[in-house]
Amino acid sequence: MSAIMTAESDAIVAEAEAAVEKLAAAREEIGRVIFGQQPVVDNSLVTILAGGHGLLVGVPGLAKTKLVETLGTVIGLDANRIQFTPDLMPSDILGAEVLEQAADGSRSFRFIPGPVFAQLLMADEINRASPRTQSALLQAMQEYHVTVAGSSHPVPRPFHVLATQNPLEQEGTYPLPEAQLDRFLMQIDVFYPDLDAERQILLETTSAKEATATAILSASELASFQNLVRRIPVGDSVVEAILKLVRSARPGDENSPQTRLIAWGPGPRASQALMLTVRARALLQGRLSPSLDDVMALAEPVLQHRMALTFAARADGHTIRNVIGELKAKLD
Repeated sequence: MSAIMTAESDAIVAEAEAAVEKLAAAREEIGRVIFGQQPVVDNSLVTILAGGHGLLVGVPGLAKTKLVETLGTVIGLDANRIQFTPDLMPSDILGAEVLEQAADGSRSFRFIPGPVFAQLLMADEINRASPRTQSALLQAMQEYHVTVAGSSHPVPRPFHVLATQNPLEQEGTYPLPEAQLDRFLMQIDVFYPDLDAERQILLETTSAKEATATAILSASELASFQNLVRRIPVGDSVVEAILKLVRSARPGDENSPQTRLIAWGPGPRASQALMLTVRARALLQGRLSPSLDDVMALAEPVLQHRMALTFAARADGHTIRNVIGELKAKLD
């Protein structure tokens, strides 16, 4: 038995070393096009390596669309973009059946796939579409197929959605319900770049020749890396930290001042998300096993869209980010 475990460990180490080299090259290639957003790039890569979907939240003009386009090129995925609007219908993203007449006069229906049939889909301003259209996309995200006219059509694999939301303008939007937000592995906040990064953006993007990305990975390589992430061992201390953090973010513990601020908290899917993302982050950073630092770094992106504060807590000036920070402090 020990010989089998040793062979498996050696195989994981060999695969991880090869993956680390490729992922480092991918990060560098993305950095040639996207400036000053390294945490966003890393969290997006972690989301995809963990096999999930990401919600990018930031004001307009912070290169969210450019990021998804560059990611698709670098990691070798077929990418599409959908601009969500209030009049967008489910058939506009899923596809529809059309009636065709053959030369002999016979008629039949043919399915024309919509833009959701891509390996990497950018759902731009997802909260601008109606709940009916949102739910159609969420079905594809969760079940990896769409149903049109009673027939099931699988989406390409790997399949990932990176959706964007504008946190400022809420007029004419349809906020995603909590159950649908939970389908996103991580919420990735996109902030303004710092001074040096913005200077580089000015110089690089307004010159005669703009940098373009090239492919580093293929879809099959990405799939093998995603399989590797699930095989990376996780120490007991990290497992216990994940359990303690997620369970402490739920209401009901009268002995915790933080939980009295929480209206509803994360379910077991948050624990699963942390287990996958800490492994993916460790691999992306060249390590063979996740640590407590990975749990700390990913606590906010994984938990913030899976919990809400009470009205009294918000009235007193508390924020989800601050509450998560206090819960993380208890892990030290």
